[in-house]
Amino acid sequence: MGSTANTANDEIRLYDDDGELLMSSEQAVDRVTLLPDDPKRENPHERIRIMWGEDLLRDLIASRYRTVVCAVNTEDNSHGIIAQIVDLVTTSQWKPKAVTSFAKMFSESVAVHAADDREPYILKYDLDSVLLLALLRPKGRDHFTVEDLSRGFKTVTKMLKGRRERLPVATVSFLGAHSNRLVDAKSGIEPSFETVLRTMFEAGFRGDIYPSPGMWQFGHVGVFPSYPFPAGLDRMRAGGF
Repeated sequence: MGSTANTANDEIRLYDDDGELLMSSEQAVDRVTLLPDDPKRENPHERIRIMWGEDLLRDLIASRYRTVVCAVNTEDNSHGIIAQIVDLVTTSQWKPKAVTSFAKMFSESVAVHAADDREPYILKYDLDSVLLLALLRPKGRDHFTVEDLSRGFKTVTKMLKGRRERLPVATVSFLGAHSNRLVDAKSGIEPSFETVLRTMFEAGFRGDIYPSPGMWQFGHVGVFPSYPFPAGLDRMRAGGF
């Protein structure tokens, strides 16, 4: 069996001519090492698909999503992904400044009429070709916490349930953000990507997620194409095989 497998692999080529030699992964600074998904997954719909190698903005141009989950604040969103998306969708009347103004107006209204409600709130920005569901950063803070993310995605899940016209859906990872940082409330530092995935999954989210650019610096670490990760990872962490 071993010799047969080796022979088969020798016949597989990824590129024409000398492409394999020219495209050696060791020469690339930004790269990931993608591992096979769990072949024993019982329900392929019960997962979050991780879009390694894909660009969210380009996929929006290609109309691959009807809904995108991101973040918004009441002060300045000019450096956030929401501003990039709004600028990109030319058929929409929303502009970056209007996005911030609406968030501020909503926050001020909540402070008057629903001060006891639990944050964060989800604001809807209809850009005609795509709907943005934006987690509103809690007032008085320059960041989200993992608990905020959990509550927010529980609401997002409710807003998507039974609404086929809002699918397919994608989300940003909320990591490496400039305008709306995500931190662990206990440690005060950014949580791991696995923590983000687990939080979203446990909240009921089953769409696609786009890793942050900084995650391309871990080529020496294997990554999976979806979450939950294969059970073997937990067994290895527990000292098993």
